Amino acid sequence: MQQLFAERALLPDGWARDVRLDIDDKGELLAVTPGADWDGAERLAGPVMPGIPNLHSHAFQRAMAGLAERAAGEDSFWSWREVMYRFVGSLTPEQVEAIAAQLYLEMLKAGYTSVGEFHYLHHDPEGLPYQDVAEMAWRVLSAARRSGIGCTLLPVLYGYGGFGGRPAGAGQRRFLNEPERLLRLIAKVREATADDPQVRVGLAPHSLRAVTPETLRDVLSGLNGLDPRAPIHIHVAEQMAEVDACNEWTGKRPVEYLLDGGAELDERWCLVHCTHTTEDEVRRLAATGAVAGLCPTTEANLGDGLFPAADFLAAGGRFGIGSDSHISISPVEELRWLEYGQRLFAQQRNVLQTEAHGGSVGATLVHGALAGGAQALGRPIGRLAAGYRADLVVLDDGLPTLAGRTDEQLLDAVVFAGNENPVRDVMAGGRWVVRDRRHEAEREVLDGYRTVVAELLGEAA
Repeated sequence: MQQLFAERALLPDGWARDVRLDIDDKGELLAVTPGADWDGAERLAGPVMPGIPNLHSHAFQRAMAGLAERAAGEDSFWSWREVMYRFVGSLTPEQVEAIAAQLYLEMLKAGYTSVGEFHYLHHDPEGLPYQDVAEMAWRVLSAARRSGIGCTLLPVLYGYGGFGGRPAGAGQRRFLNEPERLLRLIAKVREATADDPQVRVGLAPHSLRAVTPETLRDVLSGLNGLDPRAPIHIHVAEQMAEVDACNEWTGKRPVEYLLDGGAELDERWCLVHCTHTTEDEVRRLAATGAVAGLCPTTEANLGDGLFPAADFLAAGGRFGIGSDSHISISPVEELRWLEYGQRLFAQQRNVLQTEAHGGSVGATLVHGALAGGAQALGRPIGRLAAGYRADLVVLDDGLPTLAGRTDEQLLDAVVFAGNENPVRDVMAGGRWVVRDRRHEAEREVLDGYRTVVAELLGEAA
């Protein structure tokens, strides 16, 4: 058993002093005791908070970050998607694992201690299944284990190229599965990871344009037979072209379609982006208990638009954050730009603040991302409390931006002050994975990643 002692720790009801954390050999918090004696426990080097869940990741896209910032003419999400299809066309399983390992290591150093991997790269470059249907899933999970990050694997059902069952294009052939094969993949990974508390397996229908009502029904029915509490994620209403196409096909907008019976939305669901939603959709979505999965840096990079976060929070909605295409690996930047987008739209300051957190925008954002991210990933994370995973971040309060900050001021300073990473040490599942800003496998993982990037850019050239 490990015993840690923090002079300041962020507990579910706020900052507490002299907190002792007892952790068992499986990485679970046995007890969290404020006002405790040190009594020989390991003293932590700064204020402690729960690790942030990253609820939306496409790991392979990390290697193309910054490579799609030129355009011959008008550029959009849809032209970016074609660049991504070309990039992903030749990736090998070994290359995917090397990219994911580097990504997950960077996430840990930034303060993310768990990730939801929206996993749709299933097959070989010709679109043929590997001999092992879960080959690419094993690669992602191997990368997660090498880094130490907790992982909710979300195998993606992707069957079509547009609404109404339009045929997929050549660039999508590596993603395609029918429900039966995807369910076999899920069952296989679930069985192999059943005793691993760092892994959870769910499902991700890619989007309404990539499934039909029939395949969505079939895969959800099959998942319920495997795990009726498994998390379910879906891309929805990210772009206006998608909203218009859905309206043309069904007579409804995407979120409206799901709410009106396209799926039985509840707390298992995470609707990723939800960028283009009406006032009625926002109110009804909040009432379901589903999580809005927001990825502000990617949504800005792709020119998606702004989710009406203020209205959603006012309706009691739950949210979490993700780094999606990994143009940035920073929970601070995601949270900051979630608020800044609302400020630019409303032309006012401190938009996403709630009375529950004393009017602090930073506290509202951090606590919201912890709770919503944990719910979306379906794991006991996001809280320093008995029965939860020992996922924690030690902040460096020696930074000028955090110096002298009181409990009431600290989370605002973490989110809004400066650009230096405030994370000093990171524990994931009871294992120290970052100490004094370094990961134990940093050099080896980076060397492997650099080799892969050289291979990929060499091929591109």
